[in-house]
Amino acid sequence: MKKFLLALSLLGSVSGFAQSTLQHPDQFLGYTVGKRFTPQHRVISYAEQVARQFPNRVKILPYGKTHEGRDLMVVVVASEQNMARLEEIRTNNLKRIGLASGQPTNGNQPPIAWLSYNVHGNEAVSTDAFMLVLHGLLNDLGTGEMPAVSKKILNNTVVILDPCLNPDGHNRYVSWYNQMVGSQPDPTPFAREHSEPWPGGRYTHYIFDPNRDWAWQTQEITQQRMALYQQWMPHLHGDFHEMGPESPYYFAPSAKPYHEDISTWQREFQQVIGQYNTRYFDRNGWLYFTRENFDLFYPSYGDTWPTYNGAIGMTFEQGGGGRAGLAFQKRDNDTLTLRERIDHHVAASFATLESVSDKADQVVKEYTNYFDKSQKTPTGDFKTYVIKTQNDNGRVDALRKLLDNNQIRYGIAGKSVKTQGFAYLSQKNESVTVDNYDLVISAYQPKSTLLKILFEPKSTLEDSVTYDITSWAIPYAYGLRAYGLKDRLTPQTYAARQTSTATATTAPTQPYAYLVRWKAAQDVAFLATLLKNKIRVRVAERTFKQGNETFEAGTLIVTKAGNERLGNRFNQILQQEATRQGVQLIPAATGFVSEGADFGSGSVFSLKAPHVAVLVGEGIVPTAAGEVWHYFDQELNYPITLMDANAFSVANLSKVDVLILPQGYGYARILNDRNLNDLKDWIRGGGKLIAMDRATSFFADKPDFSLKKKESKDKAGAKEKAQKEAQMDSLKVYGSREREAISDETPGSIYRIDLDKSHPLAFGYTNGYYSLVQSSYDYDFLKDGWNVGYLRANNYVSGFVGKNAKDKLRNTPIHAVQEMGRGSIVYLMDDPLFRGFWYNGKLLFGNAVFLVGN
Repeated sequence: MKKFLLALSLLGSVSGFAQSTLQHPDQFLGYTVGKRFTPQHRVISYAEQVARQFPNRVKILPYGKTHEGRDLMVVVVASEQNMARLEEIRTNNLKRIGLASGQPTNGNQPPIAWLSYNVHGNEAVSTDAFMLVLHGLLNDLGTGEMPAVSKKILNNTVVILDPCLNPDGHNRYVSWYNQMVGSQPDPTPFAREHSEPWPGGRYTHYIFDPNRDWAWQTQEITQQRMALYQQWMPHLHGDFHEMGPESPYYFAPSAKPYHEDISTWQREFQQVIGQYNTRYFDRNGWLYFTRENFDLFYPSYGDTWPTYNGAIGMTFEQGGGGRAGLAFQKRDNDTLTLRERIDHHVAASFATLESVSDKADQVVKEYTNYFDKSQKTPTGDFKTYVIKTQNDNGRVDALRKLLDNNQIRYGIAGKSVKTQGFAYLSQKNESVTVDNYDLVISAYQPKSTLLKILFEPKSTLEDSVTYDITSWAIPYAYGLRAYGLKDRLTPQTYAARQTSTATATTAPTQPYAYLVRWKAAQDVAFLATLLKNKIRVRVAERTFKQGNETFEAGTLIVTKAGNERLGNRFNQILQQEATRQGVQLIPAATGFVSEGADFGSGSVFSLKAPHVAVLVGEGIVPTAAGEVWHYFDQELNYPITLMDANAFSVANLSKVDVLILPQGYGYARILNDRNLNDLKDWIRGGGKLIAMDRATSFFADKPDFSLKKKESKDKAGAKEKAQKEAQMDSLKVYGSREREAISDETPGSIYRIDLDKSHPLAFGYTNGYYSLVQSSYDYDFLKDGWNVGYLRANNYVSGFVGKNAKDKLRNTPIHAVQEMGRGSIVYLMDDPLFRGFWYNGKLLFGNAVFLVGN
């Protein structure tokens, strides 16, 4: 056996201190690590036992529960000397970087290295690897290679190990696999143990990808982990993953593009990490690759978010994943085993910890310098960001929550200031008057780099081949009136703007009605709660005035008429729910308006509580279905039926009012001719269909559906052009195939959408709408329907768009509505709920569900 593996296998049998008290994972589990997948609760039990035996070296830090009730915890491992002053080390680190008040003590500051395992539940190998890493770190007798390395690591470094970031997904995968496998694993690739069922164990309970959630923190496991992470702010973060079973091992340095704000030191240490890992892997003759596929750009990964917070962040990828099981026969006829995958992750863990340990002083120094620069000479052109708050309370509150979760500091202006700034909505430099209560975010703060990256209107790409979306600017994602200033404004302590709750008419003790402006996602949640509680709600189809106040189309009108059965509870329920949702209730003394339609007009339409269903299962993109489920279940607290795609033909659609089709690639099978005819009959009878993202493409050019693909007006010219392109394609260079392929792609770019604000689908968008476009929609404007949101020739804002995709994204609908019989079809060519972070889309989706078609 290779030297490294021999030393590792001997850790449990070395005589002395460790032999008498430290139990090897094999002994604790009753089987050799790698012979089967270990459930997360047993992994935690092992860590807890070790912590009881070594309280002077190991500390368990629980940090919460998953949605399904499983424990979340990290394990801190340190030398006796460092463990005795662990709290001092933690607080000193925060004081050194400006995230805690006071001066650090004079004690030595060791670097903090945090390794995260198993963020994707079916990449389960790293949770088993955790046990061997923990055991190996505590065998510090100084005999053999690994024990000597362990002693050095703990003398110089505080190590934090998270054994399983996604226990719900891990349990889903391990439970399924253990049911599938026989007494011996079958390495045959088409064996059932290598075909994980939908949605797979990769995701959280709500089928979200937690590795894309670091900045947005939409999921409960991310929120709880990030709260703990920011109490420590480690100097290094390693994120352990798996990829397809045919691949070897991947470690740093990362692929390009690197974001321009990644420091020289962070770039250099990527090389250092690679050198240490190379030494370990070369010694064992293991295959690996670097500088390919996995870049450092999108800000919400487990390598980039820590990097933008000053750490050395990196991804590790082992070939395997959910498909590999215990053993998998690859195309070269070599059989990849679970134990091999575990050993690779263990080696990478120790190589990485050794690298930071050997350069401990420099790591701490450079980390401190990073934050010192952030506070004194922040990067970027903008030194202050201003968010206008007038009439945007809901959106501003949602933004404040995001800033708080990322520990980005803000305040209010505290006075009126006239200056110049970059206006995000117009994308031009303009004069701006900063109001007393406008939100002010200064770049002179510890989290300056993260702030700059999250707010940058255009992201600079050094390479167009990327792993994820290429634009994410928060003002567009939240639909806020924002400005970037080159001047430095010092914010005052935050205070909310006081809002009036009365109309120009005198507000009575018992109002005729309550009005709610339709502006933000919180308003949708408020409406959903009223409808769920059978409170009758009306909506103004046109702008109206009452007294001196103007109310835009979409304003909710909740009259006492129609809700008499509630008696005195009417006022109580509305006020309680408005407080809970952060919604302003405006009492109205009369149903008469000075301009527009009175409350009893036919232009003020009634809403009903719809029975909503979403298609899930084989053929549907799991995360697309998860976004819809999470939106209803967690954000609206409104019931939704999850309808199995495989059982669509036997579903009773008459019980459903709204059917949502998330992005999917199996609609040709799901909606065969018979099912499609049944679907059309249901729509004609009054049903509402909402097709999202690429689900829309299934309906394009089909009979009775108005969505059509573009046809060239100059067919002869188009034919000649196509022939020339085909000739050129025959001369394309093989080595450039990846770069050529992206000419048809738009991997997450931002476009400004022209809106027909008179249509219910666009109600509430006084600041306009910006979409995160991920596909080259090539549709004609609907000739029989309503083109509510659409692109003209000059709507591009930021992010990478391939040259061919740019052509397609001109003069095309993004949001459209077709009437069919008594029902309707809502085409949402983008995904307004994308990853739960595109806040501005949540109102649009609420419009589609609750307002369109009434």
